[in-house]
Amino acid sequence: DHGFEVVAQLEDAEGLVEAVDALRPDVVVVDIRMPPTHTLEGLLAALELRRCAPEVGVLVLSQHVESRYAMDLLRSGGGVGYLLKDRVGDVAGFADAVRRVGSGGSAVDPEVVERILARPRSSDPLAGVTRREREVLGLMAEGRSNQAIASRLFLNAKTVESHVHSVFTKLGLLPAPDDHRRVLAVLAFLQDGPSDGSS
Repeated sequence: DHGFEVVAQLEDAEGLVEAVDALRPDVVVVDIRMPPTHTLEGLLAALELRRCAPEVGVLVLSQHVESRYAMDLLRSGGGVGYLLKDRVGDVAGFADAVRRVGSGGSAVDPEVVERILARPRSSDPLAGVTRREREVLGLMAEGRSNQAIASRLFLNAKTVESHVHSVFTKLGLLPAPDDHRRVLAVLAFLQDGPSDGSS
């Protein structure tokens, strides 16, 4: 038991949207492919939920990386996640992802991040971002906190905070009460991918 209360289990996307409207859960976990056609109903429902109930976190599960659709979901703001189904076997990691998404954060499968970064790019707005800042951004894309990034990269938390602030500055992401600068920075990173930034 990881402290979650399941308030509904549904079989199709139409029922999902109706249930969220009625129940207003903290987070919804949805399969990308749902009945009746098992194509993209789950993803389309997730995008609809982000539009009509942006306060509800949405975690999409997929068998394969669908990078274009992952980007559509991630562009919808905070409180989103995209995990591959084989990650669900790591119950503690899955529970952590559900909590992050439910509290307005993000959770992106490392393989999804890797696939998005492998796509061809026409330009790189992150040209001024250093190699270390790109490493920090990559871990931010996985939904890691500054403290978790510091532990992973063997850095001081203040150093990570400095890297994050530097990225925000280089991307022109000024503080605003209605913006999620962290999400916007990650989106810039995922959309345009890494180059060999100088240190």
